Amino acid sequence: MKKVALVLAALMVTTLFTGCGTQTSSSNNTSSNAGTPTQLVVSTWGLNQDQYMKYVVEPFEKANNVKIVVETGNNDERLAKLKNNPNSTVDVMYLAEAYSQQAIDDGLFAKIDYSKVPNAKKILPVAQKFVDAGYGPAYTLNRTAIVYNPKAVSGKITSWKDLWRADLKGKIAIPDITTTFGPSMIFAAGLDAGSDVKSDNGAAAFKALEALKPNVVKTYTKSSDLVNMFSNGEITAAVAADYVVGSLKKAMPDAVYVDPQEGAFLNFNTINITKNSKNKELATKFINYVLSAEVQSNTAPNVGDSPINVDVKLSEKDAANLSYGEAVNKANTLDYSFVNKQSKTWIDQWNRLFNN
Repeated sequence: MKKVALVLAALMVTTLFTGCGTQTSSSNNTSSNAGTPTQLVVSTWGLNQDQYMKYVVEPFEKANNVKIVVETGNNDERLAKLKNNPNSTVDVMYLAEAYSQQAIDDGLFAKIDYSKVPNAKKILPVAQKFVDAGYGPAYTLNRTAIVYNPKAVSGKITSWKDLWRADLKGKIAIPDITTTFGPSMIFAAGLDAGSDVKSDNGAAAFKALEALKPNVVKTYTKSSDLVNMFSNGEITAAVAADYVVGSLKKAMPDAVYVDPQEGAFLNFNTINITKNSKNKELATKFINYVLSAEVQSNTAPNVGDSPINVDVKLSEKDAANLSYGEAVNKANTLDYSFVNKQSKTWIDQWNRLFNN
Protein backbone atom coordinates (compact mmCIF):
# COMPACT_ATOMS: atom_id res chain seq x y z
CA MET A 1 0.00 0.00 0.00
CA LYS A 2 2.83 2.37 0.84
CA LYS A 3 4.40 1.68 -2.56
CA VAL A 4 1.09 2.37 -4.33
CA ALA A 5 0.66 5.61 -2.40
CA LEU A 6 4.16 6.77 -3.31
CA VAL A 7 3.63 6.01 -7.00
CA LEU A 8 0.33 7.90 -7.02
CA ALA A 9 1.95 10.89 -5.32
CA ALA A 10 4.79 10.92 -7.86
CA LEU A 11 2.31 10.79 -10.73
CA MET A 12 0.36 13.72 -9.28
CA VAL A 13 3.51 15.83 -8.93
CA THR A 14 4.63 14.99 -12.48
CA THR A 15 1.18 15.84 -13.88
CA LEU A 16 1.07 19.11 -11.92
CA PHE A 17 4.42 20.38 -13.24
CA THR A 18 3.75 19.15 -16.77
CA GLY A 19 0.43 21.02 -16.75
CA CYS A 20 2.06 24.20 -15.52
CA GLY A 21 4.67 23.97 -18.24
CA THR A 22 1.99 23.60 -20.92
CA GLN A 23 -0.02 26.55 -19.62
CA THR A 24 3.05 28.81 -19.61
CA SER A 25 3.92 27.92 -23.20
CA SER A 26 0.35 28.54 -24.35
CA SER A 27 0.22 31.89 -22.56
CA ASN A 28 3.47 33.07 -24.12
CA ASN A 29 2.27 32.06 -27.56
CA THR A 30 -1.01 33.90 -27.16
CA SER A 31 0.70 37.09 -26.01
CA SER A 32 2.88 37.23 -29.10
CA ASN A 33 1.47 36.08 -32.42
CA ALA A 34 -1.17 33.47 -31.64
CA GLY A 35 -4.88 33.80 -32.42
CA THR A 36 -6.79 35.46 -35.23
CA PRO A 37 -4.91 38.44 -36.68
CA THR A 38 -6.32 41.93 -36.16
CA GLN A 39 -7.34 43.57 -39.43
CA LEU A 40 -6.00 46.99 -40.41
CA VAL A 41 -7.39 48.64 -43.54
CA VAL A 42 -4.91 50.86 -45.37
CA SER A 43 -5.91 53.13 -48.25
CA THR A 44 -3.11 54.04 -50.67
CA TRP A 45 -2.28 54.58 -54.35
CA GLY A 46 -1.23 51.11 -55.43
CA LEU A 47 1.95 52.31 -57.14
CA ASN A 48 4.79 49.77 -56.99
CA GLN A 49 2.40 47.64 -54.98
CA ASP A 50 4.44 44.43 -55.07
CA GLN A 51 7.41 46.25 -53.56
CA TYR A 52 5.21 48.08 -51.07
CA MET A 53 3.75 44.77 -49.89
CA LYS A 54 7.21 43.20 -49.60
CA TYR A 55 9.01 45.99 -47.76
CA VAL A 56 6.20 47.60 -45.75
CA VAL A 57 3.09 45.49 -45.35
CA GLU A 58 4.35 41.94 -44.93
CA PRO A 59 7.04 42.64 -42.28
CA PHE A 60 4.52 44.61 -40.18
CA GLU A 61 1.94 41.84 -40.50
CA LYS A 62 4.42 39.21 -39.38
CA ALA A 63 5.76 41.19 -36.43
CA ASN A 64 2.35 42.26 -35.11
CA ASN A 65 -0.03 39.42 -35.97
CA VAL A 66 -1.95 41.79 -38.22
CA LYS A 67 -3.77 41.28 -41.49
CA ILE A 68 -3.47 44.44 -43.58
CA VAL A 69 -6.15 44.97 -46.21
CA VAL A 70 -4.92 47.39 -48.88
CA GLU A 71 -7.43 49.50 -50.78
CA THR A 72 -6.10 51.43 -53.77
CA GLY A 73 -7.08 54.36 -55.96
CA ASN A 74 -6.04 57.91 -56.74
CA ASN A 75 -6.32 60.79 -54.27
CA ASP A 76 -9.68 62.03 -55.56
CA GLU A 77 -11.35 58.62 -55.59
CA ARG A 78 -10.27 57.57 -52.15
CA LEU A 79 -10.99 60.90 -50.47
CA ALA A 80 -14.43 61.04 -52.11
CA LYS A 81 -15.26 57.60 -50.72
CA LEU A 82 -14.27 58.69 -47.23
CA LYS A 83 -16.32 61.88 -47.51
CA ASN A 84 -19.35 59.89 -48.64
CA ASN A 85 -18.89 57.33 -45.87
CA PRO A 86 -16.94 58.64 -42.86
CA ASN A 87 -17.74 55.36 -41.09
CA SER A 88 -15.94 53.26 -43.69
CA THR A 89 -13.60 50.52 -42.52
CA VAL A 90 -10.49 52.45 -43.61
CA ASP A 91 -8.09 52.98 -40.68
CA VAL A 92 -5.05 54.56 -42.34
CA MET A 93 -5.04 56.77 -45.43
CA TYR A 94 -2.11 57.88 -47.58
CA LEU A 95 -2.76 61.17 -49.43
CA ALA A 96 -0.86 64.01 -51.06
CA GLU A 97 -0.87 67.00 -48.74
CA ALA A 98 -3.46 69.03 -50.68
CA TYR A 99 -5.96 66.21 -50.19
CA SER A 100 -5.02 65.45 -46.59
CA GLN A 101 -5.58 69.12 -45.80
CA GLN A 102 -9.07 68.84 -47.31
CA ALA A 103 -9.79 65.83 -45.12
CA ILE A 104 -8.52 67.66 -42.03
CA ASP A 105 -10.67 70.69 -42.84
CA ASP A 106 -13.67 68.38 -43.25
CA GLY A 107 -13.04 66.71 -39.88
CA LEU A 108 -12.31 63.28 -41.36
CA PHE A 109 -8.93 62.61 -39.71
CA ALA A 110 -8.02 62.05 -36.09
CA LYS A 111 -5.26 63.85 -34.22
CA ILE A 112 -2.16 61.76 -33.55
CA ASP A 113 -0.79 60.93 -30.12
CA TYR A 114 2.81 61.74 -30.98
CA SER A 115 4.05 60.43 -27.63
CA LYS A 116 3.52 57.04 -29.27
CA VAL A 117 5.33 58.01 -32.49
CA PRO A 118 8.98 58.44 -31.43
CA ASN A 119 10.17 58.27 -35.03
CA ALA A 120 8.39 61.57 -35.67
CA LYS A 121 11.36 63.24 -33.96
CA LYS A 122 13.50 62.04 -36.86
CA ILE A 123 11.41 63.75 -39.56
CA LEU A 124 13.18 66.35 -41.70
CA PRO A 125 12.82 69.90 -40.31
CA VAL A 126 11.03 71.04 -43.49
CA ALA A 127 8.27 68.50 -42.77
CA GLN A 128 7.88 69.06 -39.04
CA LYS A 129 4.93 71.36 -39.75
CA PHE A 130 2.67 68.31 -40.02
CA VAL A 131 3.72 67.06 -36.60
CA ASP A 132 3.23 70.54 -35.15
CA ALA A 133 -0.32 70.61 -36.56
CA GLY A 134 -1.08 67.39 -34.69
CA TYR A 135 -2.42 65.34 -37.59
CA GLY A 136 -0.70 62.63 -39.64
CA PRO A 137 2.94 63.19 -40.61
CA ALA A 138 4.56 63.34 -44.01
CA TYR A 139 6.24 60.00 -44.68
CA THR A 140 7.83 60.93 -48.02
CA LEU A 141 8.22 63.90 -50.33
CA ASN A 142 8.76 64.70 -53.98
CA ARG A 143 9.49 67.84 -55.90
CA THR A 144 8.85 69.52 -59.20
CA ALA A 145 11.63 71.26 -61.11
CA ILE A 146 12.62 71.76 -64.77
CA VAL A 147 13.71 69.09 -67.23
CA TYR A 148 15.07 69.96 -70.67
CA ASN A 149 16.84 68.63 -73.72
CA PRO A 150 20.27 70.36 -73.78
CA LYS A 151 20.70 69.54 -77.47
CA ALA A 152 17.57 71.45 -78.39
CA VAL A 153 17.81 74.43 -76.03
CA SER A 154 19.91 77.52 -76.53
CA GLY A 155 22.01 77.73 -73.37
CA LYS A 156 21.32 76.36 -69.93
CA ILE A 157 18.09 76.66 -67.99
CA THR A 158 18.79 77.70 -64.41
CA SER A 159 15.75 79.68 -63.25
CA TRP A 160 11.97 79.48 -63.25
CA LYS A 161 12.11 82.76 -65.17
CA ASP A 162 13.85 80.99 -68.06
CA LEU A 163 10.55 79.34 -68.99
CA TRP A 164 9.43 82.74 -70.30
CA ARG A 165 12.38 82.98 -72.74
CA ALA A 166 11.52 83.78 -76.35
CA ASP A 167 13.54 80.83 -77.69
CA LEU A 168 11.17 78.46 -75.88
CA LYS A 169 8.08 79.67 -77.73
CA GLY A 170 5.84 76.69 -78.46
CA LYS A 171 8.35 74.35 -76.80
CA ILE A 172 7.35 73.70 -73.18
CA ALA A 173 4.80 71.69 -71.19
CA ILE A 174 3.60 72.45 -67.68
CA PRO A 175 1.44 70.46 -65.21
CA ASP A 176 -2.27 71.21 -65.32
CA ILE A 177 -3.70 73.13 -62.38
CA THR A 178 -5.65 70.04 -61.24
CA THR A 179 -2.53 67.88 -60.83
CA THR A 180 -0.40 67.54 -57.70
CA PHE A 181 2.07 70.15 -58.87
CA GLY A 182 -0.36 72.37 -60.76
CA PRO A 183 -0.54 74.97 -57.96
CA SER A 184 3.25 75.18 -57.99
CA MET A 185 3.01 76.85 -61.41
CA ILE A 186 1.07 79.71 -59.83
CA PHE A 187 3.92 80.27 -57.39
CA ALA A 188 6.56 79.89 -60.11
CA ALA A 189 4.69 82.56 -62.08
CA GLY A 190 4.65 84.68 -58.94
CA LEU A 191 8.45 84.48 -58.88
CA ASP A 192 8.58 85.69 -62.47
CA ALA A 193 6.19 88.53 -61.62
CA GLY A 194 8.15 89.42 -58.49
CA SER A 195 4.93 89.04 -56.51
CA ASP A 196 3.96 87.29 -53.29
CA VAL A 197 1.05 85.08 -54.35
CA LYS A 198 -0.54 85.28 -50.92
CA SER A 199 -0.60 89.05 -50.99
CA ASP A 200 -2.84 89.32 -54.06
CA ASN A 201 -4.32 85.78 -54.25
CA GLY A 202 -2.33 85.11 -57.41
CA ALA A 203 -3.47 88.07 -59.53
CA ALA A 204 0.04 89.05 -60.69
CA ALA A 205 0.96 85.39 -61.16
CA PHE A 206 -1.91 84.87 -63.60
CA LYS A 207 -0.78 87.86 -65.63
CA ALA A 208 2.63 86.22 -65.83
CA LEU A 209 1.00 82.92 -66.89
CA GLU A 210 -0.79 84.80 -69.65
CA ALA A 211 2.62 85.98 -70.85
CA LEU A 212 3.89 82.39 -70.65
CA LYS A 213 1.04 80.96 -72.73
CA PRO A 214 2.76 81.32 -76.16
CA ASN A 215 5.55 79.04 -74.91
CA VAL A 216 3.17 76.33 -73.66
CA VAL A 217 2.36 73.45 -76.01
CA LYS A 218 0.34 71.58 -73.41
CA THR A 219 -0.79 71.61 -69.81
CA TYR A 220 -0.54 67.90 -69.06
CA THR A 221 -2.31 65.65 -66.59
CA LYS A 222 -0.36 62.44 -67.25
CA SER A 223 3.38 62.21 -66.80
CA SER A 224 3.51 59.65 -69.61
CA ASP A 225 2.57 62.50 -71.98
CA LEU A 226 5.91 64.16 -71.24
CA VAL A 227 7.87 61.12 -72.34
CA ASN A 228 5.99 61.01 -75.64
CA MET A 229 6.31 64.75 -76.27
CA PHE A 230 10.04 64.78 -75.61
CA SER A 231 10.54 61.66 -77.73
CA ASN A 232 8.61 63.20 -80.64
CA GLY A 233 10.41 66.54 -80.37
CA GLU A 234 7.19 68.38 -79.57
CA ILE A 235 8.78 70.00 -76.53
CA THR A 236 12.30 70.82 -75.43
CA ALA A 237 11.57 71.70 -71.79
CA ALA A 238 8.97 70.97 -69.14
CA VAL A 239 8.08 71.38 -65.51
CA ALA A 240 8.16 67.84 -64.13
CA ALA A 241 8.10 65.85 -60.90
CA ASP A 242 11.19 63.96 -59.80
CA TYR A 243 9.43 60.59 -60.16
CA VAL A 244 9.10 61.14 -63.92
CA VAL A 245 12.81 61.67 -64.51
CA GLY A 246 13.72 57.99 -64.65
CA SER A 247 11.25 57.33 -67.47
CA LEU A 248 12.30 60.49 -69.28
CA LYS A 249 15.97 59.56 -69.23
CA LYS A 250 15.21 56.15 -70.69
CA ALA A 251 13.63 57.90 -73.66
CA MET A 252 16.07 60.83 -73.68
CA PRO A 253 19.37 59.91 -71.97
CA ASP A 254 20.76 63.44 -72.31
CA ALA A 255 17.86 64.99 -70.40
CA VAL A 256 18.90 67.47 -67.70
CA TYR A 257 16.81 67.79 -64.55
CA VAL A 258 17.61 71.03 -62.79
CA ASP A 259 16.50 72.59 -59.53
CA PRO A 260 16.01 76.28 -60.39
CA GLN A 261 18.12 78.74 -58.46
CA GLU A 262 14.98 79.92 -56.63
CA GLY A 263 14.38 76.32 -55.47
CA ALA A 264 12.09 73.53 -56.60
CA PHE A 265 8.58 73.10 -55.15
CA LEU A 266 7.91 70.29 -52.71
CA ASN A 267 4.90 68.06 -52.24
CA PHE A 268 4.58 65.91 -49.14
CA ASN A 269 2.68 62.65 -49.06
CA THR A 270 1.07 62.12 -45.68
CA ILE A 271 -0.26 59.19 -43.68
CA ASN A 272 -3.28 59.79 -41.46
CA ILE A 273 -5.67 57.93 -39.18
CA THR A 274 -9.36 58.26 -40.00
CA LYS A 275 -11.46 59.87 -37.28
CA ASN A 276 -13.76 56.86 -36.90
CA SER A 277 -11.10 54.15 -37.03
CA LYS A 278 -11.69 51.36 -34.50
CA ASN A 279 -7.96 50.53 -34.52
CA LYS A 280 -6.30 53.83 -33.64
CA GLU A 281 -3.63 52.31 -31.41
CA LEU A 282 -2.55 49.82 -34.06
CA ALA A 283 -2.77 52.51 -36.76
CA THR A 284 -0.47 54.73 -34.66
CA LYS A 285 1.99 51.87 -34.35
CA PHE A 286 1.89 51.40 -38.12
CA ILE A 287 2.66 55.09 -38.71
CA ASN A 288 5.64 54.97 -36.37
CA TYR A 289 6.85 51.87 -38.21
CA VAL A 290 6.53 53.56 -41.64
CA LEU A 291 8.63 56.48 -40.37
CA SER A 292 11.45 54.24 -39.13
CA ALA A 293 14.90 54.49 -40.69
CA GLU A 294 14.85 50.75 -41.40
CA VAL A 295 11.64 50.87 -43.43
CA GLN A 296 12.58 54.10 -45.20
CA SER A 297 16.01 52.74 -46.12
CA ASN A 298 14.17 49.94 -47.94
CA THR A 299 11.37 51.97 -49.52
CA ALA A 300 13.71 54.61 -50.96
CA PRO A 301 15.51 52.33 -53.47
CA ASN A 302 12.76 49.73 -53.87
CA VAL A 303 9.46 51.65 -53.76
CA GLY A 304 10.79 55.02 -54.91
CA ASP A 305 9.79 56.99 -51.80
CA SER A 306 12.18 59.79 -50.93
CA PRO A 307 13.11 59.37 -47.24
CA ILE A 308 11.71 61.72 -44.62
CA ASN A 309 13.78 60.25 -41.76
CA VAL A 310 17.03 62.16 -41.23
CA ASP A 311 18.90 58.99 -40.27
CA VAL A 312 18.47 57.44 -43.73
CA LYS A 313 21.66 57.62 -45.78
CA LEU A 314 21.42 56.90 -49.49
CA SER A 315 24.09 56.14 -52.04
CA GLU A 316 24.40 58.48 -55.01
CA LYS A 317 22.83 55.78 -57.18
CA ASP A 318 19.80 55.25 -54.91
CA ALA A 319 19.27 58.99 -54.49
CA ALA A 320 19.55 59.79 -58.21
CA ASN A 321 15.82 60.27 -58.96
CA LEU A 322 14.66 61.11 -55.46
CA SER A 323 14.26 64.31 -53.48
CA TYR A 324 17.15 64.07 -51.07
CA GLY A 325 19.86 66.25 -49.56
CA GLU A 326 20.54 69.73 -50.89
CA ALA A 327 17.62 69.60 -53.36
CA VAL A 328 15.27 69.43 -50.38
CA ASN A 329 17.10 71.96 -48.24
CA LYS A 330 16.71 74.80 -50.74
CA ALA A 331 13.22 73.91 -52.01
CA ASN A 332 9.95 75.79 -51.48
CA THR A 333 6.86 74.54 -49.69
CA LEU A 334 3.23 75.50 -50.24
CA ASP A 335 0.60 76.37 -47.65
CA TYR A 336 -2.34 74.21 -48.68
CA SER A 337 -4.66 75.82 -46.15
CA PHE A 338 -4.29 78.86 -48.41
CA VAL A 339 -4.07 77.01 -51.74
CA ASN A 340 -7.22 74.96 -51.18
CA LYS A 341 -9.24 78.10 -50.45
CA GLN A 342 -8.15 79.54 -53.81
CA SER A 343 -8.54 76.28 -55.70
CA LYS A 344 -11.94 76.82 -57.34
CA THR A 345 -11.12 80.37 -58.44
CA TRP A 346 -7.69 79.36 -59.74
CA ILE A 347 -9.05 76.39 -61.70
CA ASP A 348 -11.64 78.66 -63.37
CA GLN A 349 -8.97 81.24 -64.25
CA TRP A 350 -6.60 78.54 -65.50
CA ASN A 351 -9.22 76.92 -67.72
CA ARG A 352 -10.18 80.25 -69.26
CA LEU A 353 -6.50 80.92 -69.98
CA PHE A 354 -5.22 77.55 -71.17
CA ASN A 355 -8.16 75.31 -71.98
CA ASN A 356 -10.35 77.47 -74.20
